[in-house]
Amino acid sequence: MTNNASNPTILLIAGHWLGAWAWDEVLEHLAADGRRIIPMTLPGLDERDPERASRTLEDQAAAIEQAMAQTSASESRPVVIVAHSGANAPVTLVLDRHPDLVRRVVWVDSGPVASGSVFAPDAPEDLDELPLPPFDALGEQAGLEGLSAEALARFRARAVPEPGPVLRGRVELTNDARLRVPTTLVCCSIPGTQVMELADAGHPVFVEVSKFDHVDLVDLPTGHWPMWSRPGDLAQILAAAATSPAG
Repeated sequence: MTNNASNPTILLIAGHWLGAWAWDEVLEHLAADGRRIIPMTLPGLDERDPERASRTLEDQAAAIEQAMAQTSASESRPVVIVAHSGANAPVTLVLDRHPDLVRRVVWVDSGPVASGSVFAPDAPEDLDELPLPPFDALGEQAGLEGLSAEALARFRARAVPEPGPVLRGRVELTNDARLRVPTTLVCCSIPGTQVMELADAGHPVFVEVSKFDHVDLVDLPTGHWPMWSRPGDLAQILAAAATSPAG
């Protein structure tokens, strides 16, 4: 199918410990639209890669850049990037380097990171990888609301440890053109109004949001993994965001 400007390709990028499989339920709902959708497994999160623990944040950004370049070359139009959770670091890097190739970024319970950010600045240099924590500990950091026992079991069975070099990677930004790319925040754990209040107050986790020219807020009350807890609703939001005016 040939895409047009109102039907752009969507890149789906899940957060830590997750690969392309994390979007399976969302894809079932999006398939009826007939649009081109590319769920990605970032370097370091492919369990078949024997060198995965050495993959870096730069490797992840390069993989996204390659997918974007291939799409742009074949379709001659920007893509929509959907970034969930910890995918925000490599996606922010790509947005800074190639804003002209991005029609819109949709941040799913996530958001752009500020220059100089490191996900785990205190991670020791000898930390090779970070496995998925026990769910009681994980639930203290990110809401597990809405996840069935089956979803949790699948998460545990398929999660791939996050490479240490990714956790220690620093995001350096130089191009303010990224701030003109339309942005959608899908707010799950925290309501959108509270996110913007924190951003405007200069909270370090959210401050970058306040710098963008075009920000749409969509509330989807649930836990941190809406692709499993509310896949149909998330699919509708993504489809609507992808076809929203580019700016």
